Amino acid sequence: MPDSLEDKKKTDKITGKPKIAYFSMEIGIDENIPTYSGGLGILAGDTIKSCADLNVPVVGVTLLSEMGYFYQKLDENGNQIELPMQFEVSNYLKLLPAKTEVKIDSRDVKIRVWYYKVKGISGFIVPVFFLDTNIEGNSEWDKALTKYLYGGDHKYRLAQEIILGIGGVRMLQALGYTTIDRYHMNEGHAALGTLELYDQLNDVEKVRDECVFTTHTPVAAGHDQYDLSIVKSMLGNILPDFILDDITFEHKLNMTKLALFFSHYVNGVAKKHGEVSRMMFPGYSIDSITNGVHSTTWVSEPFKRLFDKHMPGWRSDPYILRSAQSIQKTEIWNAHQEAKKELIDFVNKQSDVNMNYDDFTVGFGRRQTQYKRPDLIISNPNRLMQIAEKIGPIQIIFAGKAHPKDYSGKDAIKKIFKVMKTIDNNVKITFINNYDINIGKMMTSGVDLWLNTPRRPKEASGTSGMKAAHNGVPQFSTLDGWWLEGCIENITGWAIGPEKTDKAESDDEIDKNDLYDKLENWIIPKFYNDRDNWIRTMRSCIAINASFFNTNRMIQQYVLNAYFR
Repeated sequence: MPDSLEDKKKTDKITGKPKIAYFSMEIGIDENIPTYSGGLGILAGDTIKSCADLNVPVVGVTLLSEMGYFYQKLDENGNQIELPMQFEVSNYLKLLPAKTEVKIDSRDVKIRVWYYKVKGISGFIVPVFFLDTNIEGNSEWDKALTKYLYGGDHKYRLAQEIILGIGGVRMLQALGYTTIDRYHMNEGHAALGTLELYDQLNDVEKVRDECVFTTHTPVAAGHDQYDLSIVKSMLGNILPDFILDDITFEHKLNMTKLALFFSHYVNGVAKKHGEVSRMMFPGYSIDSITNGVHSTTWVSEPFKRLFDKHMPGWRSDPYILRSAQSIQKTEIWNAHQEAKKELIDFVNKQSDVNMNYDDFTVGFGRRQTQYKRPDLIISNPNRLMQIAEKIGPIQIIFAGKAHPKDYSGKDAIKKIFKVMKTIDNNVKITFINNYDINIGKMMTSGVDLWLNTPRRPKEASGTSGMKAAHNGVPQFSTLDGWWLEGCIENITGWAIGPEKTDKAESDDEIDKNDLYDKLENWIIPKFYNDRDNWIRTMRSCIAINASFFNTNRMIQQYVLNAYFR
């Protein structure tokens, strides 16, 4: 990490002059830096890592979030307790002398910046800048604006987005980055940066030419909206009146519409999500680039050794993983068992559930919220116990945080805990506290089956199943998001529910019955009684899905379609 401005100049020289600024409210770049809440932040981190591997001239911009999202503690009944994270910023980030400021409610709010460098395979550096308002001279409220990720009320959130968007553009200029050609908004949180660009350029088309926008959610609550009266009070006169009809909905500033208005290229994060986004925002040209994951980050150590042995070069070109079909099945199984042992040992140390290495193990790790239906697999405990009695033991590992204000998500966790206490020994269930990058790595590599049960069409993409595929773990999921593209039935995994339905949303009863039927008749018998074919499926996950659903391929598509066209 640079120790002086002279070192920083050397870093810039290695990187070249960045051409793309990548803005994201959260970036999960390092397991020791808790500046992420889930999939959006992990994707941002994986994106930056692949840019470094591919020598793409990018600079990342995010908020410091020095108290993190929250540390999740669960009591014996599954009640979620949210605690602040302990994160010593200076141990991982370097404070730079550059400063800027923004106006919030007519006050000047000062911003400083911390630096983190991401080094690619060839040594290419991508800088990531963390904006921080915890500075002497700011009010106590202003100092706290970059403390909590997604914290506070609407005014707090809007202030955070002023800092990220407007402050982020200004900070890049304060750092000397004057050659940015593209500003990429990873979700609408940074959309206010377009107003700063317009204020400087005074030309809508010039701003559009510089802006790229990726929308991530088909769920209405995921699109931030703010009352115009609050916006005008907090922003001042930077919001031009002549665009209000284009960027508002029901007298509220819609951050997604603002980003759409000022972007020349817009994409969803899976083919289906592109279709859903076009229906949500008619009149806009919305493309799709399906998400991926950073292969080197998410492949477990046993599989890294296996891939290095049989497919050298996969780290810089994950497409080489298509050659996994030539790896001996015994080697695939041994690597998986090594990863599974690490997970089971961790689980047994955390709880007294006493899981076994050889028993069929299902993983469900993601944000706990109602539309993801975390309790679908345990909605009929008697059926689950009957399947286990008939075919073989079942182990289920849950993990994931519910948003502090998502009470239905918190209730789902409590329901899982309730079932855990009543189910018999043939079915073992546990819930791991405080899901994070490290636990995610263990789970996606150590379970036998990755479960994903979102209610269609609310899953924009979903990337956890891609991480599992990189470790030979098949996915069992509703046909939504990326799984519509990645599911080859009984080859790379299995689908829950029909591909086409007359209903706008998934039918819980139909999906539940299909889930249990396939577990009983296809999946668990194959695991216990046809191990040779089970490993063939594992190998297909790597060769077919991991070789495509990675951020190296994704970044190449952004470069061709969005950045340099």
